[in-house]
Amino acid sequence: MPSKGNKGPALDWPAKYNEIPKAVFEMEELWPEELEKIFYGDEWHPIVHRAEIPNPGDYKAAELGEMPIFAVHGEDGQIRVFQNTCTHRGTSLITESSGNKKEIECPYHRWLFNLEGDLVGCPNSREFTPGFDAKDFSLPALRVEEFCGLYWVTMSDTVAPLKEYLGESFYEPLSRILGGDGRLKLIGYQKVTYDCNWKAYCDNDGYHAPLLHKAFALLNWQGGKGTQVVTPNGHLSFESELKIPTDIDALKDGSILDFKGTSTSTGSLVLMSFPLTVFSKHMDMLNVRYAFPKGPKGLEVHYAYFAHEDDDDEMVKHRIRQSSNLLGPCGLISMEDASIFSRIDKGNKTPGNAIFQKGVKDEFALPLTVGQNDESGNLPRWEHYRKLMGFERTKS
Repeated sequence: MPSKGNKGPALDWPAKYNEIPKAVFEMEELWPEELEKIFYGDEWHPIVHRAEIPNPGDYKAAELGEMPIFAVHGEDGQIRVFQNTCTHRGTSLITESSGNKKEIECPYHRWLFNLEGDLVGCPNSREFTPGFDAKDFSLPALRVEEFCGLYWVTMSDTVAPLKEYLGESFYEPLSRILGGDGRLKLIGYQKVTYDCNWKAYCDNDGYHAPLLHKAFALLNWQGGKGTQVVTPNGHLSFESELKIPTDIDALKDGSILDFKGTSTSTGSLVLMSFPLTVFSKHMDMLNVRYAFPKGPKGLEVHYAYFAHEDDDDEMVKHRIRQSSNLLGPCGLISMEDASIFSRIDKGNKTPGNAIFQKGVKDEFALPLTVGQNDESGNLPRWEHYRKLMGFERTKS
């Protein structure tokens, strides 16, 4: 049984690589360790695309673990990410999800910051402590790197640069999801809350899609050739052809399934970066799913949809219709996911292990070569998690 020692929560991890203890989804005491070792550790987390805050003064609020943060487009054209806290007494500065400001003011004592995070005004400063210097009270900034217009943050000073962290097998297809050149414009958002632990959400696999999602059968939609690529540090990449029938009787208007042939994929391209961000280009939909755990239970996911800057009006309308109606949280293809995440959460309150089967060739070895629809592609992600958390495998 799990027990808590001096080094944090303890958990008996099975000797077999294809077995995951169900308790890992249910132990609330894991959350503080996950914050320290994953969300505040040596990992990169995507926060915002430049298309979401394209103009000086635009900002977007987000969370890194439990830490409130916000990204802001400075007057100098740079995008910075700050901790969402006044450097005086800690009051949060940004309360809206997004907007535009010429400057950032704390409502408590009217301390004023510019868009570059500098403290530029504070009432009654002549009565402050001896040696007070406004330069010492700039907003705390996070380490930031950009790729194809997408800005990633980390609390770590030691994690590898972003491209090295992602690896070529991930950042090359990611560039295609981001329009090939990152020149995107925001269409809009959908936001959904899932009733599960965050790890149940990111344990989605390539095995379930044609079996769970009824729309594939309803639309007589067949998959073609494809690949699944995994990395030792838990990133996943799926790419597959789509064979769409010419006659679609299940829909009055089948144009939602039109594939305009945008050149950055053969039909479906889905990526997941560790720990839990999903990126997808399904047909002509361009999508980033920012996910924010709400502690050990509950997850809020923001679906951000994009068009390319070069799209004409007709193409933008097509992307809008295809985005939410196909792979949005209540889209034709993915509406069953919310129910499954909740049922995983309930079912894992029972003892024992979750046991992966499809694609597992050796239960005592970690697979790094997997098939398109194998569930074994999730196992490197779990192994990376196990190592980060410091759980030892039991002896076989």
